[in-house]
Amino acid sequence: MAWGTTYVVTTELLPPGHPLFAGLMRALPAGLVALAIGRTLPRGAWWGRAAVLGVLNIGLLFPLLYVAAERLPGGVAGTLAAAQPLVVALLAVAVLRERLSLWRLAWGAAGVAGVGLVVTGPAASFDSVGVVAGLASAASMALGVTLTKRWGRPAGVGPTALAAWQLTAGGLFLVPVTFLFEGAPPTIDPDGALGYLWMGLVGGLLSFALWFRGIGALPVGSVSVLVLLSPLVAAVLGTVLLGQTLGPVQLVGFGICLAAIVAAQLPAPTPGRAGT
Repeated sequence: MAWGTTYVVTTELLPPGHPLFAGLMRALPAGLVALAIGRTLPRGAWWGRAAVLGVLNIGLLFPLLYVAAERLPGGVAGTLAAAQPLVVALLAVAVLRERLSLWRLAWGAAGVAGVGLVVTGPAASFDSVGVVAGLASAASMALGVTLTKRWGRPAGVGPTALAAWQLTAGGLFLVPVTFLFEGAPPTIDPDGALGYLWMGLVGGLLSFALWFRGIGALPVGSVSVLVLLSPLVAAVLGTVLLGQTLGPVQLVGFGICLAAIVAAQLPAPTPGRAGT
């Protein structure tokens, strides 16, 4: 739900035209603060794993999200990002050796359709770069979620430390990329400072620590569908803060999306025995 604030914070508070810098500011300061407080560093193979997960979950994800949010209406960007559960359902077969869950795959597709009804209006525009960025962000996080589930966490390491490693690794990945493609950072006014603070502490450290705890406790397919809450929260914030409205079609989509989120947490129904 905290990630659902990304769209309104990006468009209303952050300096425009600097998606890489926005991703950097969301990741690196929060990661370094958490490392300084926790004083826990990776060991052995986890140096490489933390780097891979940091790039997938942070270093690639953040700038792709901001590119999509800046080049597309929030509804279109949210709908593309909502495709993540479908990608996770397929990756779980290849990476986790799980059986393909047609139940979760179907509800994931229903959730994407529901999000589309909620947030994509008839005048929505489809900038090609924004569309590619939105789909790539869904694929990047889907692979990151699947690998996080496969690798788990080292013994004695909590989800906050895991989030700190990945935020720091992703932020360090973004440092040269940001200055190579965007040059000098933008001027940050008080609104921008507030936006970066919110995205770093709440949208970054707090939400990812909770996210990794959830991945460890729930099936990966169930976790991935919870991402559908993000565009729903974005739509509610658009209504409350930006004066947007939700008509009958949007409300139907809202209901479909909530039903998909709930249904994906339940086991698939099994056919009844003959004669029962």
